[in-house]
Amino acid sequence: MLMLVFSDYQPQAERLAARLAMPTAKVDIHHFPDDESLVRLPPFLPEHVFICRSLNQPNNKLIELLFCARTARQLGAKRLTLIAPYLSYMRQDIANQPGEAVSQQIMGQMLAELFDDVITVDPHLHRITSLNQAIPINNAISLTAADEIARFLKQQRDYAVLLGPDSESEQWVLAIAKKIGFDFAVATKIRRGDKQVEMCLPDFDFSNQPVVIIDDMASTGRTLSKATELLLAAGAQHIDAVITHPLFCGDAQAHILQAGVKNIWSTDSISHPTACIYLDKLLAEAVRAVL
Repeated sequence: MLMLVFSDYQPQAERLAARLAMPTAKVDIHHFPDDESLVRLPPFLPEHVFICRSLNQPNNKLIELLFCARTARQLGAKRLTLIAPYLSYMRQDIANQPGEAVSQQIMGQMLAELFDDVITVDPHLHRITSLNQAIPINNAISLTAADEIARFLKQQRDYAVLLGPDSESEQWVLAIAKKIGFDFAVATKIRRGDKQVEMCLPDFDFSNQPVVIIDDMASTGRTLSKATELLLAAGAQHIDAVITHPLFCGDAQAHILQAGVKNIWSTDSISHPTACIYLDKLLAEAVRAVL
């Protein structure tokens, strides 16, 4: 077996490989002046190859993943396992207007054609309940970072109220709260656009309470900022945020901090300065189950 790693996710992939006592090799990427990608793999590969790369900022990465997988097959790999802690293009599962591409279906089919196994963490799925409904293979494995986040929070706080900013976050907030015995509440959110969010807090007394907002991803940061604004108005004592997938596009991180969040803690599903909750143990357990 061999794990192929990319420079943009190298530390995380090497931590995972070390847990599995698996050798690694680097995928070399060269970008030409017109932004085309040249992908180079080791010339000799074993029968089972793992490819580890998170798929944030996905467009170039997906082309490179396609080249990597097809070339690995040509070089003798019989089984390909993708480990993508963040899996892009999972949000759009219907055409909202006639003629729209349903990216989840198209991406899922592409990954099913390339890989024998796909392992990811907390994919953003709306109307389906299992990952293999999006990626039609038997080993489409969706993990949750809830236990890792719970352990981290227990080290940071003796008590806090956990707030989910919308109904989609309730599954993670509930799991974490049950694990560590914290109270929790879930807000109501309506998104009006990429950066326009309306929100109502639930009927809960946040006065003088430490609060941790839990969300599966932060993109523009407007959801977290709006929740923080409402919590401060409700008298919350101290507000932190935990993010599974720290996309943080543009000014998102600065916007969240300016709103009044004291600490932002993220998993290392994406390389980011806030990433301090490591997922290698969780991923290693899933790889062992696949093997």
